[in-house]
Amino acid sequence: MNGLCDFNQVLEKTPANYVALSPLSFIKRAASVYSDKAALVYGDTVYTWSQTYRRCRQLASVLKGYGISRGDTVSVMLPNVPAMYEAHFGVPMTGAVLNSINTRLDAEAVAFILGHSRTRLLLVDTEYADVVDKALSMLDCAAPIVINVSDPSYGEGSSIGDLEYEGLLAAQLELADWQLPIDEWDAIALGYTSGTTGNPKGVVTHHRGAYLNSVSNVLSWGLASNVIYLWTLPMFHCNGWCFPWTMAAIGGTNICLRKVDPVLILQLIKQHGVTHYCGAPIVHSMIAEAASVQSSPIEHKVSGLIAGAAPPAAVLEKMERIGVELTHVYGLTETYGPATVCVKQDDWAGRTLEERVQLNGRQGVTYPLQEEVVVLDPKTLEPVPADGKTVGEIMFRGNIVMKGYLRNESATEEAFDGGWFHTGDLAVVHPDGYIKISDRSKDVIISGGENISSLEVEDVIQRHPDVELAAVVPLADEKWGEVPAAFVQLRNGSELTELALIEFCRENMSRFKAPKKIIFERIPTTSTGKVQKFVLRQQLASAVAG
Repeated sequence: MNGLCDFNQVLEKTPANYVALSPLSFIKRAASVYSDKAALVYGDTVYTWSQTYRRCRQLASVLKGYGISRGDTVSVMLPNVPAMYEAHFGVPMTGAVLNSINTRLDAEAVAFILGHSRTRLLLVDTEYADVVDKALSMLDCAAPIVINVSDPSYGEGSSIGDLEYEGLLAAQLELADWQLPIDEWDAIALGYTSGTTGNPKGVVTHHRGAYLNSVSNVLSWGLASNVIYLWTLPMFHCNGWCFPWTMAAIGGTNICLRKVDPVLILQLIKQHGVTHYCGAPIVHSMIAEAASVQSSPIEHKVSGLIAGAAPPAAVLEKMERIGVELTHVYGLTETYGPATVCVKQDDWAGRTLEERVQLNGRQGVTYPLQEEVVVLDPKTLEPVPADGKTVGEIMFRGNIVMKGYLRNESATEEAFDGGWFHTGDLAVVHPDGYIKISDRSKDVIISGGENISSLEVEDVIQRHPDVELAAVVPLADEKWGEVPAAFVQLRNGSELTELALIEFCRENMSRFKAPKKIIFERIPTTSTGKVQKFVLRQQLASAVAG
């Protein structure tokens, strides 16, 4: 008899040998092991891990009191303040799903997200009250309960209704009977991404993936409990790349930061001995520029993760000079943030700066607990050769890939075609196995770490009565990496100016999405009427070069 058959006969899952994976486990442990250690620091406010755990359970109790339960959506529109961190635990403790809204969005986009996600309760910072209030007036469904989060250090803004975060927490006992999810496949978060269409898609992630990528961060960066992490990365970006949960896993200290201010960032790095932070290339560049004019250097090692376009040589060189070591990562909202990392090999340190920049500018290899990243021919799904020349599409497979897009079956099926998650990003594979992005989906412009849908910008431009056709393409920008540029075909007789059209865009969408350059001319199209954007990119490059 084959003894192997016996292993699956009576060995079943029981409460003793199986527990659903969830990052909620991390904060319970942190509160026990690191009870009196600082967990959250914001200005003069300091919460220990035991206090933070209690506040998260108080938030869960508040939400439960308003009828929030498994499968409900709780949205937040908050900067990197303690309430935003607490929401990453308090919301899923009730079984609800956390939807973190980009604080830079306009009212129309916020209204779409609130309606599409069927938000039942919303936490909003007073800074964004006007935008949210306008968004609520646009809803064609029941408005969510709104809880205001006031920040004394901000001192401005207004409130929507009478419910206030701190007052509600103070009046509630912490939820003592919260449970881990019934199923680790349960949704933990929802994040909206511009993708390649005008309306954002709702990316649904699960407890299991959040747990694994949180641990992946620890393994990839070699994090220990003495980490002091500065929140330069918005927590609304892919749930802060899972770092709210990562920091609880290691019992580190979070330094909250309301907005990116390079002078304040340097001050906090020195004051608190910050060891780690994350950000888009523009954030690192701003820090380097601010440091270059300061007389007092950073006197301890600081590590930073950089994501987005390959970091410019000048940024890497400047960061080295001020004592910050950067590591390049790559990922998407659909992969919980970082899904590849440019692992530094031992012999790279002895290379020239030019060689190090070339090596470190690649997207690298798979993250520790992501199963696989490959570059495949998008039609045949065959791997491209590792020659550094043949272009294919980056695809992922593993436990750290989203569940799918909320109420968008066709987009989900398309994204998972052939058993891989299709990123839409084009890349090559180098002989050492490291991948390098050569291009990206043409309908997305990445500006300062923010995704801007060119179709969304085109839609706004074409609302102007003088505009016949518009096409938006990326324009290289030294500060932001990329910014939108628009080719516009005007109606006969129009005298519309570039400045007037840009102002029109700023009035009808988030200002950072508005085109920075507009060129008025006939737009080339194919015989079927499709805009030839590759021609426009070439024309734009020639115009800039000339």
